[in-house]
Formats: sequence, structure tokens, C-alpha cells
Amino acid sequence: MSLKNTNYDIIVIGAGSGGLSVSLFMHKATFKVLLIDRSDQAIGGDCLNDGCVPSKALIHVSRIVHDASKAGQFGIVTEGTLDAGRVMEYIVNSQNIIRERENATYFRNDGLAVALGEASLSGSNEVKVNERYYTAKAIVIATGSRPMKLKLPGIELVKYYDNESIFHINRLPKKLLVVGGGPVGVEIAQAFQRLGSTVVIVHRGRHLLKKDPVKIANILQRQMEKEGVTILLQSQVKRFLSSTIAEIEVDGKNIEMSFDAIFVAIGRKPDLGPLTLENGNVKVNDGQIVVNEFLRTTNKKIYVCGDVAGSLKFSHAAEHQARIILNNLFSPVKKKLNNDHLSWVTFSDPEVASFGLSEQELQKRKISYELLETGFEDDDRAVVDRHRYGQLSLYVSKKNVFLKQKILGGSMVAPHAGELIQELILANTNGLSINTIFNKIYPYPVAARINQKIIVDYKARGLTNGIKKLLRMAFNIFN
Repeated sequence: MSLKNTNYDIIVIGAGSGGLSVSLFMHKATFKVLLIDRSDQAIGGDCLNDGCVPSKALIHVSRIVHDASKAGQFGIVTEGTLDAGRVMEYIVNSQNIIRERENATYFRNDGLAVALGEASLSGSNEVKVNERYYTAKAIVIATGSRPMKLKLPGIELVKYYDNESIFHINRLPKKLLVVGGGPVGVEIAQAFQRLGSTVVIVHRGRHLLKKDPVKIANILQRQMEKEGVTILLQSQVKRFLSSTIAEIEVDGKNIEMSFDAIFVAIGRKPDLGPLTLENGNVKVNDGQIVVNEFLRTTNKKIYVCGDVAGSLKFSHAAEHQARIILNNLFSPVKKKLNNDHLSWVTFSDPEVASFGLSEQELQKRKISYELLETGFEDDDRAVVDRHRYGQLSLYVSKKNVFLKQKILGGSMVAPHAGELIQELILANTNGLSINTIFNKIYPYPVAARINQKIIVDYKARGLTNGIKKLLRMAFNIFN
């Protein structure tokens, strides 16, 4: 027998970054909230279970192994065989620490209602879970996304991994073929190379990391190649001839390449599962929920948040969207989704970090800008830490007598670039003048001084002969 419960203010389907952000705030604000996810294990979403957390734990271990291998140049010799089981155990333990506060029992003990099971819409404001029906004034769909599958002849023959399975292996592949040169492919490729696999990346694009500048991505590529990763650009896997042989098109020619396993990172698609969106008058176009700039679907009572919304697929993007939805639930002044100040980081070594508007977007919008670039070769901290290959690029607004120059966007490749650019993101988000960075007093020799160096060098280039003459006159008058 089916049961009804009509007492909820809001129902949130999906307990990933976006869904948790909405439901936990609404719960703290004393609204009656129902949080739904497929299972207790699914709570935390892709980030906790198959994405950010396990990948960063893997990267942490691979960095330790890599650093140990370099200690020989200082007389310290390390030896031994990697235990893949212990690596995976470390990943699981890291996840479990976070899972202690992201599970159904924890939320229920805090007073938040949680339903576990497959959710489907059964009306314009009604959701069905396990033959029970729930209604609410507002519904948020935050079911995330799933990895796209590689569909090629012979694929059924190979040992196939994606981000939903790679963190459960118990044996390191001797030769790993990575299909896709985006952030996920790059991170996994470098980590496994450092752990002892021989890794080949096959990527359709002209350069790795298509959302980042070519010059920045190429620096990362060179560093990865120095570590032994083979990177085939403008290439594609055509078919699999056996469980260990792939036919790959490289520079217009087909070659055969051996491997033990493949890792596929060719993109993601919205996870619509069994939502039966048509029952809620929610339109779908080509596998994507139709959503407006306010993150509202064709049913004004239903919002979407996170990967399923079809925008940039990052956990922090989902959190950003959650804040927009929360504003729009309470305010007559509705906020639109705006990614102009969004940032993203590829957690390779070196890291690649970008934020704000890209050069292509600036040109598309006909926004005047100046490109500032600086290398790390003469930075004292980069010298001692051995990352003189680093690069920082900034786009700043043109000089104007009446307006302050602002940072419009930028990219950096360097160890810990994701941390180093945080003050640049703050300046970009809040429209601060580049003088904010210029006038800051940095302790020597913090790595973030590179952010000031690029501004100092830029201002130094503005010392024209006329200005130099004025300074000489002022010096002579007052001294």
C-alpha cells in the first residue's frame, strides 16, 4: 500500500555537493526538508565516492612515492615494491573519515529526514521513493553525472576502468592506456605513472586540458613526459584487436599498441536515472534537462543543481549553484547563474589553475584587456624548490585615468598553483584594483610573491622617458 506525506517544505534528490548544500542550509534554517539518495553509500555524491576525495588521496600517495624516488640524488636510496592494496586501503580510510559526517544516520540524528531508494517524479510537486509519495513546495534535482562510456569495436574484450571503478583495483596495471586528456585523465595518468605503471595518454585535442591556455597546458605536458608518460595528441583509439592490443590513429596513421588495462575519461553526462521527469512536467532535450538562467526547470517548482544542470561539472560549481537556488527560494530579486568568476584546478604536479574570463571569452565579448605573463625562472622560491618552469598569465583591464585596473582572469602552472592563485581569485571576484596586490607586503620568500612580481614588472614597463624626467625633477626639487 502506498503512503503519502505532504509536510515537506523542500525535497532534495541527490546528496552530493549541491544537494547537501541546499538541504543542510534549509534544515539549519528550520525548514522541513527531505533528502533523498539511492543508498547510504551514495551519500556524498561523486566527489566523495568516485571523484575528488579518492583521486586526491591517490595523488597524495603517488607524490610520496615519486618524492622518495628522487631522494637518491642526495644519497638516500629507497627500495621495495608498491603494495597496491595498501594504496587503496589508504583511499578508503580517507573516504571513511569524511563519511562519518556524511551518512543517513548522522543526518537523521541531527533531525534531517532522509529517504534511501530510487526517486522518481510522480507529479508536479510529488516524488515517489520505495512506493511512498512525498510532496513539497519546492524540489531540487541534484543527481549529478555519470562517466561517458567508450563504445568501440572490441571494447568488451578489455579490462576497462573509469572513475567509478579505478579506485577499487587491487593490482597495478603494468601498462595503462588512458583515453582522454582532460583533468581526470591527466590526474590518473600521472598518479599511476608515479606508482609504477607505464602510462600512455591518447587525446583527441591539440593540447591537454582544453579549458586552459595552450602555453600553460604545454608546460604540464613537458613535465609529465619527463616523468615517463607518453602523450599522443590529435589521436584516437579506433578499436581493440584483443584484450591487450589497441589500434590507435596517430598523425593519420594506424598503429598497434599493447596495454594491460584502459582508463576512460572522455566526459560525463547528466544522471537522470529513473526520475521520470515527464511526470513532473520537466522537459528534457537530448539527454539534458531544460533549465533557465535561474536554474529553474520548465516546472517552476523544480530546480536543478550541480552536474545535472549541465554547466561546469565541478563540486564547487555545484556549491555555487546551490547558493543561487537558496537566494531564489527566498528573494524577490532572482540571481542568474554567472560563471565569470569561477575557478578550477587540475591537481597534477605541477598543478594547473585557471579563473575568471579566458582570453577567448574576453575577445568574444569585445572586452579590452592586457595580457601579463611571467615565468618563475628568476623567482627565488622557485629556484630552491626546483620549479623554475612555472608560468603565470593574467588578463587585466586596460589602463584608464578614471577606472582602476582589474584582474579579469588568469592561469598558472606550478606546484600548489591552486593555492597560490587564491588571492588573485579574491581580487577578480571582488573587482579589486591590481594595486591591492602591488601594495601587499609578502613575507619573503613565500611562493605567492609571484603574484606581486607580475604586477611590479608590469608597472615598471610603464616608466616612460617622460615619467622618468618628471621623477628626476621632483627628486632635485625635494632633495
